[in-house]
Amino acid sequence: MTKLSVRGTSLAAAVVAAVGLLSAPVAAAAGPFPAFALPFEAGQQVYSAGIHSDDGNAGVKNAIDFSPADGTVRAALAGTVHLQHCSGGDWVTVDHAGSWRTGYYHLEGIQVTDGEHVEAGAVLGSTGNALPCGGSSTGAHVHFTLWTLPDAAAGDWDNVAFARISTTVAAAAGEPVDGKTLGGWRFAAGTEQYSGTATHVADDTVVPLPGRFRARA
Repeated sequence: MTKLSVRGTSLAAAVVAAVGLLSAPVAAAAGPFPAFALPFEAGQQVYSAGIHSDDGNAGVKNAIDFSPADGTVRAALAGTVHLQHCSGGDWVTVDHAGSWRTGYYHLEGIQVTDGEHVEAGAVLGSTGNALPCGGSSTGAHVHFTLWTLPDAAAGDWDNVAFARISTTVAAAAGEPVDGKTLGGWRFAAGTEQYSGTATHVADDTVVPLPGRFRARA
């Protein structure tokens, strides 16, 4: 499915249909891209497997994998936690102002609760290989994703399989990582899955992905 180019009624309908929910009132279009931090503490070495689509195969490249040295995953911005429940456990999403959402998959030792307000940098859990709703993982990391949601109902992903989130829902609401700046690093997608670059905005240092870099602020 091609990623929708609008952030209005048609997007709301697509996302709501994707997760099997009834139609709900449509919120305003997503606001400007927020000043997200990286989803871990700055100043440490991190490995990134590169930018890719949510399922790693096709579709909008709204995902990037990170393995920080301390193994601790933190909220990229202040917001409200929504734990997405599946038969295999929970995974973490955080909703931010302007209809933005960040996702944190594969976490182990989750340290937040559903509905909790967190500040930027709050500990969410540890990198891991958890597959609460399905999928696959090799090596402990956080599968970090970007989303824009038309309304609250469209963000209820309880018991929705990862295969559906990463394809149908991602096609409607996934936001490309390409061109986005996180914690002072500007990311650019490559032509292939699991590729791209990370550029330190302050000094134009470019790191090819997959690769390791020191996550300076």
